Amino acid sequence: MRDSYRKIKKKVSQLLCQDDFTEAVKEISALPAKKVINPLISSLCSIDKKIENRAAVAIGIVTAKLANNDIESARVIMRRLMWSLNDESGGIGWGAPVAMAEIMARNKMLADEYRKILISYSEPGKNYLEHEGLQKSVRCGLKRIVGANPCGRPD
Repeated sequence: MRDSYRKIKKKVSQLLCQDDFTEAVKEISALPAKKVINPLISSLCSIDKKIENRAAVAIGIVTAKLANNDIESARVIMRRLMWSLNDESGGIGWGAPVAMAEIMARNKMLADEYRKILISYSEPGKNYLEHEGLQKSVRCGLKRIVGANPCGRPD
């Protein structure tokens, strides 16, 4: 089982580095969502911003596709990303706000359920994320949601 995970993680890492990202995303999307999501989430912690951003986009695509058939599994992924931003998680959650936004930009139901949570990460007195790097990620995420719905606002 561990070997299977390592193989998928290696494949996902190679695909995220590929020059033709459009083709790479097609290949990632063809793999079972529940098997690629862990390697994609771990890629959010890459020191290479290009890999981090590509992982966020791929998470959005894979999770939105998963939501079409299994909304509860997609919600679990959203909650996992939220947990990574919680002090009690023991992590920092690099890239999680952008990944959440990528998911919401592609799935209206998840956007309706989680948009206000993403917004709350930017609001002092709510779930404000104090680290400037995370605030930048939140701002990027909010821009992505507005870009997906240019006539509307995130709320």
